[in-house]
Amino acid sequence: MKHLIIGTAGHVDHGKTALVKAMTGVDTDRLKEEKERGISIELGFTALKLPGGRKAGIVDVPGHERFIKNMLAGAGGFDLVLLVIAADEGVMPQTREHLDIIQLLQVKKGVVVLTKADLVDEEWLDLVRAEVQDFLKGTVLEKAPLVIVSAVTGQGIGSLLELLDRVAEDTPAKTAAGPPRLPVDRVFSVTGFGTVVTGTLVAGEIRVGDSVEVQPQGLITRVRSLQSHGEKVKFAGAGQRVAANLAGLEMEQISRGSVVAGVNSITPSNRLDVHLLLLKSAARPLKNRARVRFYLGSGETLGRVVLLDHEELAPGAMAYAQIELEEKTVAVKGDRFVLRSYSPMQTIGGGVVIDPAPGRKHRRFRSEVLKALETRERGTPAEILEQYLQGNPELPDIVDVAAGTGLQATEIEELAHQLARQEKVKIVPGDGKVYLSLTDVYRRMAGELQQMLESYHREFPLREGYPKEELRSRKFPALNNKVFQFLLAALEKDQLVRCTAQAVASPSFTGPGPEMNLIINKIRKELAEACFQPPAWSELAGAAGLSENASLELLQHLLRTGELKKVGENLYFLDETLRMAGHEITGFLREKGEITIGELRDLLQTSRKYALPLLEYFDKERITRRVGDKRLPGKALG
Repeated sequence: MKHLIIGTAGHVDHGKTALVKAMTGVDTDRLKEEKERGISIELGFTALKLPGGRKAGIVDVPGHERFIKNMLAGAGGFDLVLLVIAADEGVMPQTREHLDIIQLLQVKKGVVVLTKADLVDEEWLDLVRAEVQDFLKGTVLEKAPLVIVSAVTGQGIGSLLELLDRVAEDTPAKTAAGPPRLPVDRVFSVTGFGTVVTGTLVAGEIRVGDSVEVQPQGLITRVRSLQSHGEKVKFAGAGQRVAANLAGLEMEQISRGSVVAGVNSITPSNRLDVHLLLLKSAARPLKNRARVRFYLGSGETLGRVVLLDHEELAPGAMAYAQIELEEKTVAVKGDRFVLRSYSPMQTIGGGVVIDPAPGRKHRRFRSEVLKALETRERGTPAEILEQYLQGNPELPDIVDVAAGTGLQATEIEELAHQLARQEKVKIVPGDGKVYLSLTDVYRRMAGELQQMLESYHREFPLREGYPKEELRSRKFPALNNKVFQFLLAALEKDQLVRCTAQAVASPSFTGPGPEMNLIINKIRKELAEACFQPPAWSELAGAAGLSENASLELLQHLLRTGELKKVGENLYFLDETLRMAGHEITGFLREKGEITIGELRDLLQTSRKYALPLLEYFDKERITRRVGDKRLPGKALG
């Protein structure tokens, strides 16, 4: 079912709240001050059942110029707008400013309502109608239907509801795809329940029990309960007004402008790439680095506009820009925003978010920067994906790509497989996720990695390969260990590297060269001939003419390959010699049931110098078990 939000707009005291009451029976002014002053100060909310049966949410906004920021907090969720103009006054300053905001936010569906028809005659109504039609030329509401009503007498209210029903039928619904996003426009506490936030769910779906994240604060919480238009629900979809009771959070931790979103689905940033329009009505050009008030969703913050291709922007002109914010905000690609001048506070422009979290500041007047922004704004999904991967080479997963491009995760996965078949994108799977890289970047990365491995093998020919963690920290510091392992698995599958548990090697690496193999064979022969009375390793290395470093490298190599086993300090045996000793000891124990150091010395025709460390070695291997001065069969012998 399609859910829609109908919002009001218009000058103060033009009858917006009275109109909503005539349509719904609900007075949306809830504050004492609003009742006393007769004007709306805060946002008002109610529901409207249209003649066709559809239930829509209504957001009633204040019209006074002092409360424009409150109006903006609600306007970001509008699907359809009621532009309210009092027949006795016509177009007024906030009518113009509210229409500018509707234009900047691109709320393309609406109805123009001339209220207070009971206060004027037909001739005056005709003049006001003509004025309004001229006023709307060239705007998103140029072709919007117009209806004349009186909230006092009820004139035209029925016609307005029927007209709204028809317009609502043609109004596109918000997307239910992707993670939920709920800009918070109100926070309060309910005794016995805790913190409650309200807002318009602008994307996705939300359910009771869901884990969600409040951004930009980064607070992970759980949805304890949900309401929509005062009724308890277990589920809410995009386009609905929602009140969510959040578990474990204090009211002071959240504020208007926060966003309740899927966990890890959106990234806060102090910087946004945007396409910006300065209104024709702006009083002066917008200079580079001008300080402005920035409105997005239900939030407001201060920032500076960095113009990327202008020194100053003339009224009516457009430009690519970076907004540098004084506080973090959260956005997705395609979000609309509004700018107001710092002082005096007037709406001067707005535009669309191109990149919600650019990784760096852009250099101004650079053609490649402008071209990249143009592609990001207007390119095909495939072009946008390729461009994003070009700028993010460190294997982003599909969730990251979706957050950075504004594309849907399902669309990205389909595109990735399509581009993989064209050998433009490399897919790296792992742990149920999909990580992406441009194929050219992947191949270049593999080539650089192979050069590092070859260099390492030349320097350390006796090692099994480059230690994984050292390689990750030097070559891939931005990758966590898990993603790095997925990358290595992909490289090994493509036969570009060879991996062991702890190291990475080139597929062509064969280990020690001919000269070192001669030394290894010589040492192996000496140990075999010495059998159970081997010389100390330092003697073997010295006789082979090895330096201290080369001696250590060779020893580690032989231990790692299992050719040598350490039995005592500076004492090493060939693996085959130890197996022979183990065989002799096992046979003796089965026959005699126990063995002493002296008996082992005689059995192996060696000396106590070697017999004692051998028995201690076999104790560790559980072949033997020491009891006093004797050894009995260990657990390994059953």
